[in-house]
Amino acid sequence: MTVLQAIVLGLVQGITEFLPISSTAHLRIVPALLGWPDPGAAYSAVIQLGTVLAVILYFAKDLGRLGAAFVKALIAKKPFETPDAKLAWCVGLGTIPIGIAGLLLKKTIETTFRSLYVISASLIVLAVVLFIVERVSKQQRKIEGVTLRDGVIVGLWQAVALIPGSSRSGTTITGALLQGFTREDAARLSFLLSIPATGLAGVFELKHLLEAPERPIMMMAIGTAVSFLSGLAAIAWLLKLLRTRGLLGFVIYRIGLGLLLVGLVATGKVQ
Repeated sequence: MTVLQAIVLGLVQGITEFLPISSTAHLRIVPALLGWPDPGAAYSAVIQLGTVLAVILYFAKDLGRLGAAFVKALIAKKPFETPDAKLAWCVGLGTIPIGIAGLLLKKTIETTFRSLYVISASLIVLAVVLFIVERVSKQQRKIEGVTLRDGVIVGLWQAVALIPGSSRSGTTITGALLQGFTREDAARLSFLLSIPATGLAGVFELKHLLEAPERPIMMMAIGTAVSFLSGLAAIAWLLKLLRTRGLLGFVIYRIGLGLLLVGLVATGKVQ
């Protein structure tokens, strides 16, 4: 991997991680279109640490408040008494499904699921689901009214994101919209859920990459740093966008990209 490749992949990761268009799909598609080797699931997971740091920094005050509320509620032996304590529990509960599924399907995720046919199908199918859900969702609830049930349901949707092309932010936003949250608060819940899920996956894969005979430490560092900076910008942009506009643009983009990818693979333009 060259420095240019590391920078490009870092930009792709940072920009697409928080948009409902699948960072994993783009990290598989962009190298294929440019004739670069597939960076692999492990490298993709490691540079996600940059986007984890971005969301932690962006929501630092919220995370501090949630942590304090969680501890206070436990000390008072009333763990679910306040909205912040409930939200903290929701993030924890919502991480369990993807953690279990990730361990059980690790080999499949790293091989079969990275097929460009799987990715294109996921892009299109989840785009249709997102379009329908946004139309039927009431979009009235705020994140302050989150319940433990919300955490479990949105967490199950997050587990679907293990299929490349589905998009972790896309599936969690879809799940939150189904629960009646506004677009902006659905995105906020999605961002908070991303911290333990992508953070643990990145640390797990980082350990394995560092134990490998050839360790691309410099390229990992560059990709992670670039994904951090571009991730910060993507978070701010998406939250601002969702205050006034819907997700139709992302739906159209996903379908277009999926159809383009099918055509490129079918004609042999991309292997």
